[in-house]
Amino acid sequence: MSQENNINYWIETADYDLETARAMLVAGRYLYVGFMCHQTAEKVLKAYYVYKLRDVPPYIHNLSHLARKAELYDSLSEQQRDLLDTLEPLNIEARYPTHKDKIMQSLSEERCRRIIEETEDFFIWIKTKLTEK
Repeated sequence: MSQENNINYWIETADYDLETARAMLVAGRYLYVGFMCHQTAEKVLKAYYVYKLRDVPPYIHNLSHLARKAELYDSLSEQQRDLLDTLEPLNIEARYPTHKDKIMQSLSEERCRRIIEETEDFFIWIKTKLTEK
């Protein structure tokens, strides 16, 4: 797969996941809003990794670690770093019963709306960076 195709793959799947997060919000499936926003951030970071390093992104899910490996973390605003910190437990920990209930209690409709909006802003920001020379 060419570098351009690889980047497009990650962007297209990130976009699909963001649309899925919106659908989960409408359905009231708040745990999955968080999970899909995490997936969106992870995939757009992997697109940037391919763009920046011209290599296959690592098989990791930790967003801050991925941003560091992609040489992007230092460019993130405090709000973007906070978003990654918010999304981090919504990936793996949300799958386990001991964490699931606690996470579900923290995800109101309003909080999920904000998470989607911030994820969308993050997604757009990285997409614009993919066009920089």
